[in-house]
Amino acid sequence: MNRYVEVFLSYLLRSSRGHDSKAFYTLPAFASHPRQTITVTSPDCGPSPASLAAEYVHEGGGRIPGLAWTAPSHVEGEVKEWLIVSEDPDAPLPTPICHGVYGGIPASRRHVKAEDFEIADAARSLLKGGFHWGKGRREGVYVPPRPLMNHGPHRWR
Repeated sequence: MNRYVEVFLSYLLRSSRGHDSKAFYTLPAFASHPRQTITVTSPDCGPSPASLAAEYVHEGGGRIPGLAWTAPSHVEGEVKEWLIVSEDPDAPLPTPICHGVYGGIPASRRHVKAEDFEIADAARSLLKGGFHWGKGRREGVYVPPRPLMNHGPHRWR
């Protein structure tokens, strides 16, 4: 996209952000869990709110940052497997952009590294970390962030 066109679009869409009410975690399945109780961090990016380094965005190669999480004591022993859904609620679209969906992460795991997201068996959507990927916004394991120029900071949840 031409840089001037992109900046102009970014200006027009500057107030189109914050679509949290349409995020995955607002679906009926989460109605009994209205507040976040699982703390997710990224050892690769630093404490929240962190900016993504160049290697983690589209223009820099689109590497997936590692993630770590802690589960509150009231869910210990009840978790069967983990599901990670990566979304950008600040994209200037009607709904958040889904960067990736990952399921079947064993309940005993509390972190994933970039290497875990490498493909082990494409026919089964199996990753080297022993879990599976689902369809996000585009084909492939991960859609790296690429916000419009000058659209302001974006959050990935």
